[in-house]
Amino acid sequence: MESRPGRLPELKATRPHVDPGASCPATAPSVERKLHVLVGVTGSVAALKLPLLVSRLLDIPGLEVAVVTTERAKHFYSPQDVPVTLYSDADEWEMWKHRSDPVLHIDLRRWADLLLVAPLDANTLGKVASGICDNLLTCVIRAWDLSKPLLFCPAMNTAMWEHPVTAQQVGQLQAFGYIEIPCVAKKLVCGDQGA
Repeated sequence: MESRPGRLPELKATRPHVDPGASCPATAPSVERKLHVLVGVTGSVAALKLPLLVSRLLDIPGLEVAVVTTERAKHFYSPQDVPVTLYSDADEWEMWKHRSDPVLHIDLRRWADLLLVAPLDANTLGKVASGICDNLLTCVIRAWDLSKPLLFCPAMNTAMWEHPVTAQQVGQLQAFGYIEIPCVAKKLVCGDQGA
């Protein structure tokens, strides 16, 4: 996969090929500055909408988009339906072999002007609220530059949403300065009606 200055490489396979000896595309100098949006996707069934979300973001002039996915989120969409670079845990470890190699979660947080975590499942919500960073996405979030916006879209079953710990965890993310995009009430995939 070839990188172009100022642009993340386009997705050519399920996961981008990353040359460990090459500089991280996220750190390439920008020729024509666009707003860089990093989308984080987690293992909620709402991840089905990732291709639509990315497509709609790409319709906005001046945006450049990349995606960081958790392993569980991959169950809900086809990587070939996501027309931007898709990063996952394996990419972090493939890139870093020696002390001077790029650290992907740091390069991505530097590249991005805005982080949108959509959907944010209950599991990752709990991890982020507790400071756990055990995958590429949670490492990007933990290293996030708090002077830049981080938006999160909680998505889980109504029973999970209504559990008392959820409000505490959402409150903790808001205390970090992250911006909640509230969930909506509708008929859920499981058949339940609710938030």
